Amino acid sequence: MPYCTSTDAETDTAERFCILGAGTSGLAVAKNFKQGGLPFDCLEREDNIGGNWYFGKSASSVYASTHLISSKQLTEYTDFPMPEEYPEFPNHRQVWEYLCRYAQRFGLYEHIRFNTTVTRVEPCVKGWRISLADGTASIYRGVVIANGHNWDPRMPSYPGKFTGEILHSADYKIPDVLRGKRVLVVGGGNSGCDLAVEASLHADKAFHSMRRGYHVLPKFYKGKPIDQCGEFVLSLRMPLWVRRLAAAMVIRRVLGPAELAGLLRPDHRLFECHPIINSRLYHQAAHGDLAIRPDIAELKGDCVRFVDGTEESIDLILYATGFHLSFPFIDQEHLNWFEGRPQLFMNVFHPDRDDLFIAGLIQPDSGQWGLVDYQAQLITCYLQSLEKSPTAAKWFGKLKASNATNLNQGIRYMDTPRHRLEVEHFFYRRKLKKMIQKMAKNL
Repeated sequence: MPYCTSTDAETDTAERFCILGAGTSGLAVAKNFKQGGLPFDCLEREDNIGGNWYFGKSASSVYASTHLISSKQLTEYTDFPMPEEYPEFPNHRQVWEYLCRYAQRFGLYEHIRFNTTVTRVEPCVKGWRISLADGTASIYRGVVIANGHNWDPRMPSYPGKFTGEILHSADYKIPDVLRGKRVLVVGGGNSGCDLAVEASLHADKAFHSMRRGYHVLPKFYKGKPIDQCGEFVLSLRMPLWVRRLAAAMVIRRVLGPAELAGLLRPDHRLFECHPIINSRLYHQAAHGDLAIRPDIAELKGDCVRFVDGTEESIDLILYATGFHLSFPFIDQEHLNWFEGRPQLFMNVFHPDRDDLFIAGLIQPDSGQWGLVDYQAQLITCYLQSLEKSPTAAKWFGKLKASNATNLNQGIRYMDTPRHRLEVEHFFYRRKLKKMIQKMAKNL
């Protein structure tokens, strides 16, 4: 593919970096670039920051009752703790307010161009050409893609046709659409489990269809957020089998066996699937307010037949079936794309290019924003080293070119699309911090 050429009108930004998106990842990159003295613009299509947490906007898939799945201590940025008065699992309004405070605290608003939609990103002779929906374009020294990966809804395909209402979790906002209806929630991830509980509280009758059984962890154990309990176990460097045994004991003691609540028995070992954190799913199922069903076999007008042969009359199907990994503004060939995803060192660094990065392209088994903060710190260190420390830049350049990084710490994740970006957060964070420390010593 031929490279584009720049015009005189496009050269005013040629020494700056372009950050795509002012959500949780874009803000972390912007903060670290500013602190590191790297000039940049941040382009955001909405009229304010927050991305997925800017409730009610097209970029947001959160709904009115959304809370964090991970605790605030394991979610927050590395240098900006959430307010002490916040609960352990803040709601979406509190999260958005926190992000706004973060942007204000570090003076990021002045670097963000709102209501700016990027339509095309392509390499040029010197940098990258960023084309906008208004027909204008600019040349940038480098690009950090930070627009998130939970925005392009994945809709499953089943035999037959459903004549009732269909909604994806990305479009669900308030429980009014559930009232007076027989609702089927499809999907066993955290959103699916949360929405199944919500449907059991508001719908006339609620059903939850899952392809398989999952290990469900309670949100608290002895008053402490479950991810913080896991963090303590990980800090002791316990082997995987011990961690599995400890988690299984917690599940049995707090929730009990899945089968006794009517849930499906898991078909995999603990931690081989992205963790499901929910303290109310068992309760609603065991009380008969939520009927658990296996995978869908066929859609039959206003009925749904399941693989066990049972059928239910359904008014609304709510698909909580995840999202496609999608970057429509850039050709996949520029992202070193194969096996369904960009193949990047640490899921961040292009093996061959020093001017293209993706921030937030991970699915950690705990909170994400602190990890992305470390990603941004490492990007900043590497860009600084290209100018100030050839030795450090050469070392890291060879490292990222090898693209040989194990991010799962010995865990064999299930071979499903949702696990293509899965990382074991404790191990991943430790590797990032070690590289940051090594790079920083040479700057």
